[in-house]
Amino acid sequence: MKKLFILIALAAITCNAFAQSVDLRRKIEVSGIAEKEVTPDIINVSISLQEYLNGKTKVTIDQLESQLENAVKEAGIAKEDFTINNVSAWNNTYNKKKTPDFLASKQYSIRFRDLNKYDQILSKIDPKGIQSTNIDSYDYSKIAELKRDLKIQALLAAKEKATYLLNSINDKVGDAISITEVDNSNFPTPRPMMFANKAMVANAAPAESDIDFKKIKLSFQINAVFEIVK
Repeated sequence: MKKLFILIALAAITCNAFAQSVDLRRKIEVSGIAEKEVTPDIINVSISLQEYLNGKTKVTIDQLESQLENAVKEAGIAKEDFTINNVSAWNNTYNKKKTPDFLASKQYSIRFRDLNKYDQILSKIDPKGIQSTNIDSYDYSKIAELKRDLKIQALLAAKEKATYLLNSINDKVGDAISITEVDNSNFPTPRPMMFANKAMVANAAPAESDIDFKKIKLSFQINAVFEIVK
């Protein structure tokens, strides 16, 4: 008899614990999406300069760098937006002594907020000293604010969907039980802008830039679970 009472008590405790662990609330799961396309207003560009031989005379990296620095300054580029990326070849002084025709190169990074200044800068650099230029990355100056607004819009869209669905069966939306964010944003892939090398003729102008600016597409999906109330 005692064993029977013990078994009944254990069963009652187990059922009570199970009932407490199971969420018996009525729920509705919906999703909301908010999207927007924006044109990048920050473009990070790399420029590589390389010294070259003009007959027996070497046009040095110092001369080319001076041209670039002056062009950047005249274009009004902020000091912090003009940096050096790579100086490994420039530091190879041993090979320069052993091989007089060693051609040093140097890579720079420029952050543009107005791409009209790109052609302006290149036009003031000896084209035979421009080894290559590339777009490294894109960005949008107000991206953090835009992401926040889109997430809010997506959540409100999810709640609106739950509201009109439940209204059709005379129920109402209660508190949010869970909210999950999905980022489906798409940034354009950086691509080469132009290429120049020592084989260019001395009086050639910089090659025209080949820039295809695809917009940044920001897309956020919010998956939300709401309680259903009467």
